[in-house]
Amino acid sequence: MTVTAIFLSAMQGCSSLSYYTQSLNGHISLVSAAKPVDKLLNDPSREQGLREQLKQARDIRQFAIDELALPDNESYRSYVDTGREYVTWAVFAAPEFSLAVHTWCFPAVGCVPYRGYFSEKAAVKFAQGVRTQGFDVYVGGVPAYSTLGWFDDPLLNTMFRRGETYLAGVVFHELSHQRVYVQDDSEFNEAFAVAVEQSGTTAWLRHRSDRAALRRYNAMQKRNDDFLALIAETREELAIIYSSKDSDAQKRVAKAAAIERLRARYRRMKEGRWNGYDGYDHWFSEPINNAKLATVSVYNDLLPAFSNLLVICSGDYERFYKAVERIGKLDKQQRLQALNGANRCE
Repeated sequence: MTVTAIFLSAMQGCSSLSYYTQSLNGHISLVSAAKPVDKLLNDPSREQGLREQLKQARDIRQFAIDELALPDNESYRSYVDTGREYVTWAVFAAPEFSLAVHTWCFPAVGCVPYRGYFSEKAAVKFAQGVRTQGFDVYVGGVPAYSTLGWFDDPLLNTMFRRGETYLAGVVFHELSHQRVYVQDDSEFNEAFAVAVEQSGTTAWLRHRSDRAALRRYNAMQKRNDDFLALIAETREELAIIYSSKDSDAQKRVAKAAAIERLRARYRRMKEGRWNGYDGYDHWFSEPINNAKLATVSVYNDLLPAFSNLLVICSGDYERFYKAVERIGKLDKQQRLQALNGANRCE
């Protein structure tokens, strides 16, 4: 999962000085520690494995420019090892009986459905405070974030931990936010970036003529579609429960039962259709609530519409971006209608 503008949202006017300070200090510490990729590649004291990864990253970065029409700037041309598994942790929240994700609003970037922290401890502490207000809360580790082109975002060790295919997707995703960003509409922004991420990663693997990796990626995408279908079914169940006239106590019981049905459906799919594939076990092993379900919704609800628009634009990324920019200028209701009803590129 990636989260956009964590740093900017704090920098542009957060009511909490401590939040501003941790965001500013966290970002500055990364930028100040970053080293140019070209310099690291020519440094024989660096381990060979890292240099090979950085060469892949450099090739991916150039592919993003040449083939995906993504920004040609200094982002992802330097590298820093954070010394940890995630670069930031994001806090999501949703009401106990609603699937609508809570948002926090800041000047410049607008309203976003998370608060980001460079310290896991600080994120957990903030989440505890939100939970006492009656919200469902989810804290997730984030491997990368974007400053929307305001700064030169570095490559991070956290972006390399799942291999080359994953790295390509993250780079394409984050650079997409620099190409198009609409204030106050994270669902639009994230689904757009996922569409570029997925199509771009497929194009990259084809460019590499890596048929085995492409087969694995396509299989992963099919499993992800299955996962999204499971979540969608549960969200429909919960929407009915939350809109009922039952008491809060009755809704809590029904909510817990719906989540257990989700786990059961996952177990059946894992042992049946997925032939024991356990890549989603961690997601299901932890508590599931409205906030956690909302993170899936933010990134994926509009994805089919963006993927369809890219097809309508004949895979021409420049035309696609211009169409997305045009739709993004509409008000939110018109934007949704135009995106879902798109039948032409321009």
